Amino acid sequence: MRTPTTPATARVEPSNLTVTTISLTMADVGRSNPLPPVASELQQSYLVGAGVPEELQASTRYGGVPNVYPYLTQDSYTREATPREVTAVVLENSKLKVTVLPSLGGRIWELFDKTAGKHLLHTHHSPQVANLALRNAWFAGGLEWNIGTRGHSPTTCDPLHAAIVHTPDGKHILRLWEYERLREVVFQVDLWLPTNSEVLLAAVRIRNPNDHEVPMYWWSNAAIPETDRSRVIAPADEAFGSDYAAAITRVRPTDHEGYDATWLVNNPHAADYFFDIEGSQRRWIVAADDDGDGLAIMSTGMLRGRKLFVWGQGPGGKRWQEWLSPGAGPYAEIQAGLAQTQFEHLAMPAGAEWAWVEAYGNGHLDPETSHGVDWDAAVAHAGERLEHLMPQAYLDEALPAALRDGDVPPSKMLSVGSGWGVVERARRRKTGRAWIDESGTPFVNESVTGEQRPWLELLSGKEFGERPDVDEPSFVAGADWEELLASAGNQDSPEAQFHVATMKHARQELAGAMDGYRAVLANRHARARTTALAHRGLGLAMIAASLEGPEGLDGMEGLVELVKGVEAHPSPLPLLIEAMTLCIRHGHPQAALELLEKSPGAVAAVGRLKFLKAAALAGIGDDAGAAAILRGGVEIPDLREGEDAIAHLWERVCPGEPVPENYTFGMR
Repeated sequence: MRTPTTPATARVEPSNLTVTTISLTMADVGRSNPLPPVASELQQSYLVGAGVPEELQASTRYGGVPNVYPYLTQDSYTREATPREVTAVVLENSKLKVTVLPSLGGRIWELFDKTAGKHLLHTHHSPQVANLALRNAWFAGGLEWNIGTRGHSPTTCDPLHAAIVHTPDGKHILRLWEYERLREVVFQVDLWLPTNSEVLLAAVRIRNPNDHEVPMYWWSNAAIPETDRSRVIAPADEAFGSDYAAAITRVRPTDHEGYDATWLVNNPHAADYFFDIEGSQRRWIVAADDDGDGLAIMSTGMLRGRKLFVWGQGPGGKRWQEWLSPGAGPYAEIQAGLAQTQFEHLAMPAGAEWAWVEAYGNGHLDPETSHGVDWDAAVAHAGERLEHLMPQAYLDEALPAALRDGDVPPSKMLSVGSGWGVVERARRRKTGRAWIDESGTPFVNESVTGEQRPWLELLSGKEFGERPDVDEPSFVAGADWEELLASAGNQDSPEAQFHVATMKHARQELAGAMDGYRAVLANRHARARTTALAHRGLGLAMIAASLEGPEGLDGMEGLVELVKGVEAHPSPLPLLIEAMTLCIRHGHPQAALELLEKSPGAVAAVGRLKFLKAAALAGIGDDAGAAAILRGGVEIPDLREGEDAIAHLWERVCPGEPVPENYTFGMR
């Protein structure tokens, strides 16, 4: 029998906590796309099948957002990876070594069990940035924090505020925090590793300073190594399953479509399994390899959900894993979340503070029992082992102490995240709205950059105009900002008019947005960049309105506006890609080709544009021209998860020829 870990609330000597760097070979995320994400792209109605309770169905209909505005998309990366030194914080004791990357979403990158000599997380030295997150850019591996809405978090590739905190009872904590702009809340993660502890502890706190409820979403997502003998166990007989093609249904993971899906390699295609754990049952999930070793995730009761994700054994799943982790081998994911599934949001009341404690360690299961045919025996055995590894009582005792520690001021700041927390504090002070106690999570002025300064100046009473000295544009949302931008000093500013129109567009007030964009285009003081973005916004709104309006409208007027936007912008690449994509999608491939002909010759080498040219050629009947492009090689760095457009185009223009492996990305 294993000796229980030292109670998290007891006075302990601090583990070693050091700041260092690690070398990663990866592409830089690059600058954000300057086009505000205003289209309705994220609101989805999820098909719900048999056995799904009404409570779960209702929560899938609550809290969806149309887009990630006011965030900007991160899609300018390439696949040209180069070595780079990344700041890392290492927490280490006699049992574990934990490596955290504050500048990359605060991700736990490594969790190494010294006794077993094994990495409990899928980790590697060449993570490839790819299009799997809410803002596009994401990379596989480690354990990440996801907040906001369904998907990998808007902050997953951004620096977080980070500090070392020394508590009165002797703990050394690594604290990570940020202001999340989609839900206007502050989240905080405190990590600590007691001496001789076999588990890493994480206290998560979310604070809603608003005078209204907000839809809330959280999933701690761990990538785990996948071997031929890997099995995932959770204390449930059934789950809510999703295979990315059909409805969410109640399934039995150990007997699903003729196979036991808890064995990772049994799954033929990508799938999610959200375990239906009874309310009185302890919340945990554990992976076990040949030796019974693997990551276990335990928590206090608020973190209700547990999930297994597999890429599957099909060519698309294998291609995605190699695309994301070149040469690093296959992986799966186990996760813990606030709701039962990732299709749901929970209502977080006005002024509420939610907190829980998570524990991560090696489950050390007996392989004969964990890999046996008796599921009930495997679950019972895993539950007993995890209770010895980290008793639930210890986790529950750790929560009130973690809440007290959460407001202990940082002892040493390590890095800063975004300056949006500073802006939000200033906005709330100006308008008399409540804000959080920043004692433990200060938003320092040093975090402010050119993205935030125009908004701080607007709050201070300065007129709002175009800022040619700012490299990256930025956007805000909310009634307070609209009132300031429409005030007497700004109402004739084309830049202010554009931002008001954009805010309306982002929340799908299409008529008001179109009126606003037209006002910008009629304003003789509008500069080229603002004019181009106004044409683009007007075009997108027109197309969206045509889709909602009477049958027969094709949105051609909107496409004309997109073309005008491309012609007005001095650096047209993001506008060009978007305009070409929509021209092809709405049945005007010739217009897409004409746009490309007017663009500088260098952009012809961009993978996305090469594909769009091939698709447009196929659209006008030139299959041979399209096939020649595909045979010559097309690589799209920001190919979206599940996007199989290259394979479909190949099948159309190269009939009878097998789809090349490098074009196979289908999730099924």
